[in-house]
Formats: sequence, structure tokens, C-alpha cells
Amino acid sequence: MSVYSPFVVLTRVVLLSLLFISPAHASSGSLQVTASSIGLFCLGLFILAYALVMAEEHLQLRKSKPVLVAAGVIWILIGVMYAEQGLSAEAEAAFRHNLLEYAELMLFLLVAMTYINAMEDRLLFDGLRAWLVRSGFGMRTLFWMTGGLAFCISPIADNLTTALLMCAVVLKVANGDKRFVNLACINIVVAANAGGAFSPFGDITTLMVWQAGKVHFIDFLLLFIPSVLNFVIPAFLMSMFVPKHVPKALNEVVELKRGAFRIVGLFILTIATAVACHNFLHLPPVLGMMMGLGYLQFFGFFLRKTLPVSLARKRALYERNGDTERLRSLGSVVPFDVFNKVAKAEWDTLLFFYGVVMCVGGLGFMGYLELVSHWLYDGGDPTMANVFIGMLSAIVDNIPVMFAVLSMNPDMALGQWLLVTLTAGVGGSMLSIGSAAGVALMGQAHGMYTFFGHLKWLPAILLGYLVSIGAHLWLNSALF
Repeated sequence: MSVYSPFVVLTRVVLLSLLFISPAHASSGSLQVTASSIGLFCLGLFILAYALVMAEEHLQLRKSKPVLVAAGVIWILIGVMYAEQGLSAEAEAAFRHNLLEYAELMLFLLVAMTYINAMEDRLLFDGLRAWLVRSGFGMRTLFWMTGGLAFCISPIADNLTTALLMCAVVLKVANGDKRFVNLACINIVVAANAGGAFSPFGDITTLMVWQAGKVHFIDFLLLFIPSVLNFVIPAFLMSMFVPKHVPKALNEVVELKRGAFRIVGLFILTIATAVACHNFLHLPPVLGMMMGLGYLQFFGFFLRKTLPVSLARKRALYERNGDTERLRSLGSVVPFDVFNKVAKAEWDTLLFFYGVVMCVGGLGFMGYLELVSHWLYDGGDPTMANVFIGMLSAIVDNIPVMFAVLSMNPDMALGQWLLVTLTAGVGGSMLSIGSAAGVALMGQAHGMYTFFGHLKWLPAILLGYLVSIGAHLWLNSALF
């Protein structure tokens, strides 16, 4: 992972603090606390916690720790203030409301992560990487293929997993070519973020918008062409600087484990169940996702029960072929266990998400988000506000930004909700630190993909960002 510079940390904190500052005074709860010492203390505490999050790699402090503590302190202080006025029930209801929002998103993400871990366990991603590595494609072809696959996979798998997979391919075939690695990684980051913008499953922010009921599942597809342009325009400009030579093909072969493609099918069925629950029954999509976890558990039971028969068949086959290496590998086969996949979920991310939701929810209950809503949306141009939100997401993580927008709940047309979904999703591509995919790839391709290497291509990425916004405003003008 990369180390955040003090300048980057300070910039994020200052911009985040500016987001919450306004001369007006209002409160979402019964008590007026935005100008009080407790309110300002809570605001400062959240800024401090977020600064520690941004300095995660430098301090070696997991990002969930500071926001969990900050969330606890903020809500305890809210509870004290409201208890003194005999309004404890109001504070309790507000806390439970935020907790319910988090619980739905957390369980949804947990199931999705479990399926991704199951696919990884079955070596699906390793198999795709091996195929690309031994394919013998030219560098420019690999540049487009890794970017194109990142764009196509990220709407289903999360953009972080997709980016890491494609980066592994690039590092394998680049043979130390720093220029190619830098260009390919930028392309992967932009593609993964763009691909995640037109699907509820592509990014946490799109999932939040979908579950909040602001955009229906099918309406996300209206962002497909703007997302394609966001990826293709900078990719085309960068591709002209990618060498055409063909790297030496590597003989890497990966044998998929039993049930790999059936797990993909179950994941698609799980997504279909979640969509059906939300669109036709108007029930939270987490119901369908948790039901899909049951699908995977039943399939895991089937894999365990039939494992002895499968091993006996493979052992007989390998003995006939004299394949001693594969025979030895049968002794290390571990039965499929769903709960191992649950345990390998990104728990730090899920707990960080809890801290952010509860911190922003608490500040919103104090009234700060209402102030921001007045500043951004009341009497102004929501289009410019939503474009600004996207640029802000290149510096401030898009999860708290999008949760803040949803908590403000400005009165916007469907076209504007789609716009802020697009900008928050792809705005993080402008800087390498603007998205989880970019930060992860700086660590994976350490020294070859860097902050300043990405920054050199900011004009091309910004052009794609502006063209995608223009395409959305033109193609979907009837929704504004």
C-alpha cells in the first residue's frame, strides 16, 4: 500500500471540514446544537478521525478504529444532551434508524464478499489471469483487454477485487516495464470505477443509492454509455503511448476447482433474487442476498458430501495418466466451507463503513447535513453541485460523501440522482488516492504505479469525466 503524504492528508481534512461549514444554523433533531460547543467538538472529532483514516498506511492503524471510536463518542454525547431534556426516545429512534440502514448494507455486502471469496477459492480469478498471461497478446492488446475486463467485471464483482486481478496480469507480463505498468494501472483504475458506476453491485455508493430507492435497478443502465465514454476516452489517449511489441508468453496453467462455474451461476441467481425482492415485492434487496447465501450453503453441503467420490475419480484418472504431481495435490484438498469465506470478508471495511454511517448520521441528526444541503442545493444549480460532489470524491472517500448526500435527501429529479451516482463513482479516478482501487494498486505495483504517475494523466481523465457528464445530460435530458 502507498503512504499518504502529509499534504494529501491535510488537503482531505480541510476539504471535508469545509463541506460541513455554513453560517446558517439548523438542526434535524429537536435541539439546536450546530453552534454549541458539543456540536463543534463532535464535528472536530469526526475530522480528526478521518485524518487518521487517511494516514492509515503511514501510521499502520486500520481505518475502522478511529471512526468506530468517533461514532461512539458522538452518539454518547447526543444521548447525554437529549437525556437532559427528556428526549431520549428521539435520540434512540434516530440511532436505530441509522443502524438499520447500516445493517441492510452490511449484510448485502457480506454476502457479495462471501461469493467473491468463494470464486477466488475455486481459482476462477487465477484461471482468468493464467489465460491472459499465456495468451501471447501484444502490449497494446493487453492494455485494452485488462481495461475492458475491469470495466466488464466490476459491475458484478467490486471494483477493488477487479482492479487487483487485472493488475496481477499486468505485473506478470510487463517484465519490469514501469511505463507500461503505470499506464495499464491507470487504465484499470478508471475502467473499474467506470464499470461500477452503472450497476448497483459495482460500488458501495451505487448500492447505497439503489437501496435508498432513489434509482431503480433498471435505471442504472442509463449510465452505461456515459460510463463507457468515461473509460474509453482516457484509455484511447493513453493507448497511443503503449508499445506494440509482444511480450514473451508464460506457460501458466490453472485447473479450476470443482463447482467454480456453478458458484458463478448461484451468484447470478442471488442477484436476480435480490432484484426481484426489491422491484416486484418492494422488500429490501438484502432479503434476496441472504437467501442467496443459503443457496451457497446448500451447494457447499453438496460439495462436501460428494468430495470422496470426486477424489476417487480423479485419483484413478491421474494414476492411469501417471500424473504424480496432481496425485500429490489431492492430499491437500480441503472441503469447501462457506463460513471460511464469510470469515475472509473485508471486516475492516465493513466496520469502517459502520463508523462512517454512524458518524455522518450523528452529525446529520445534529443538523450539519441540513446546513450543507442548504449550501449546495437550495437556490443553486443541482447539476453544478453534483459535479462538485464528484470532484470532491477524488479527494474525500466517496462513501461518506454519498451517505451525506443521501442523508441530506435533496429534492432532485431522477436525472440528478443518476448524475451524482455517476460523478461520485467515477470522480475518484482523477487521482490515484481517490478510490480504493487506486490506493490498492499503488501498493501492488509499488514504485511503478505512483501518485504522480497517475497525476500526469489527469487532463485525459478529467476530459473523460466531463464528456461522460455531458453525455448523461444530453442522452437523459428528459429525466431532469
